[in-house]
Amino acid sequence: MEISAERPISKELKDSLFITNTFKDYSSLQKEVDTLPQKLERLGFIESKLKSLIKKNDSTYIADYLFGKKYQYIKVYYNDVFFSRKELQKIASEVTETYFILPFETTEASLQKLNVLKTEEGNAFATLNLSNLQVEENHLSAMLEFESGQKRSLDSLVVKGYEKFPKSFLKYYAGAKTGKTFDKEKLKEQNTAINNLGFAKTTKAPEVLFRKETTTAYFYIEKQNNNLFDGILGFATDEDTQRLQFNGYLNLELNNNLNYGEQLLINYKSDGSDQQNFRVKATLPYLFRTPFGISGELKIFKRDSTFVTTEQQARLNYQINPVSNAYIGYKGYESSNLLDEIEVGSTVEDFNSRFFIAGASFIKRQGDALFPIKTELTLDSEIGSRELENTSEDQIKLSVLASTIFNLNLNNSIFIRNKTDVLFSETYITNELFRFGGINSIRGFNENSIDASLLSTLNTEYRYRFNSGLYIHSILDFGYFQNQTLNIEQNLYSAGIGLGIQTKAGILKLNIANGISEQQNFNFSNTKIHLSLTSKF
Repeated sequence: MEISAERPISKELKDSLFITNTFKDYSSLQKEVDTLPQKLERLGFIESKLKSLIKKNDSTYIADYLFGKKYQYIKVYYNDVFFSRKELQKIASEVTETYFILPFETTEASLQKLNVLKTEEGNAFATLNLSNLQVEENHLSAMLEFESGQKRSLDSLVVKGYEKFPKSFLKYYAGAKTGKTFDKEKLKEQNTAINNLGFAKTTKAPEVLFRKETTTAYFYIEKQNNNLFDGILGFATDEDTQRLQFNGYLNLELNNNLNYGEQLLINYKSDGSDQQNFRVKATLPYLFRTPFGISGELKIFKRDSTFVTTEQQARLNYQINPVSNAYIGYKGYESSNLLDEIEVGSTVEDFNSRFFIAGASFIKRQGDALFPIKTELTLDSEIGSRELENTSEDQIKLSVLASTIFNLNLNNSIFIRNKTDVLFSETYITNELFRFGGINSIRGFNENSIDASLLSTLNTEYRYRFNSGLYIHSILDFGYFQNQTLNIEQNLYSAGIGLGIQTKAGILKLNIANGISEQQNFNFSNTKIHLSLTSKF
């Protein structure tokens, strides 16, 4: 098909019209011919029309149009009883007390956006239209009419499918509450939030039943298995003591098995005689259908025959809104020196510590199985004292975790994560310091091999996704730490490559990284391989 008009058609105009020139049959051609005047009207050619459609030869038709005058914008008058200037400034750059200006090309989309703003106020059946259209020199003028309809609020919420779904998650985690103003877009966001829970997923979009006096929202949910397991355990006999030793790791996470949204974590790591780490944590959310929940945690860390430290923690959690929560609680430490003889200059001592703890977190999720968390910010604080040899010393611990994903497009993204910990104290001992190194802090170093009174790590990854279940990424980590017991401070660096695969058994992650410090040159033999497989059951 060839297009002609009363004047030459510029390439820019042709591109904006998205004209199709070849067709499989005559009916497809006719549809395009009839659609073109509608496209022209949206661009300001309101007088445009088809003059003729002539057959040039067996395979070519000529469509001759009258474009007419192009109008640049539309001046829309409004009633300030229904529309505020603040609302209108969201769709128009020029707003006065009586009218606002819209470019012709964006008029339809702008009015649709304004209609959405009105429905968010509970006017589910709000409608907008332009009346009293008048042609002026190079623009049109019109009056914006508004019919609000009946304002709606949610009277009830119904869950279909997963009848035992813990309703408190719908209220506090997803933010769906009765009495709130009806908002279609908010319902979609709440539906997405339910999908991010892990132990439940929605089978279709929520539906709303409007009766004369009531409004009911229906969520279609089914239960998902979300128990996680990964681990490798080995057994060996200690050459010196002839005792059986465990090595490897075990990570077990049980979620929502009682349909309460509860969680139980059990974690064990051991590399034989050097380090052993045991952790168990239980969480009960939304007690008595309130935004309050409780959690308890026990950690035991043993370093060869040097010391063992036990950490106990209890928290009262409060869900502020669907993405933010805060907590207060208690944490206690008890550590024992396991050395048979006191070594000269040793900074390992028996001690007890008691702390009041408080913190808050912000977590923004995204609908992605491989990378479910887009942005995270966590603040933790501990204020208390340490008892050492019948003396008490005040201490403060602060921790900050911040991470985000910059999604460049469907295949490319950049991940950045910072973790900073600091201990404020008059004196320091080794077995109370922070321990870091390994896949969860700075890759390319042995797990928990570095002691620090202050540390900050920066993890960066450039990720390339081949499909929904396979990606590769770079590893470039930086670290800085101070150790007051040894009076040292160092910068750390690591680089490498990683791979992630969604398998039938779960998500397999492989990281290969080499770490160096300021006092250590690159050595290929220092390369560390971190491998993990997380499976659901």
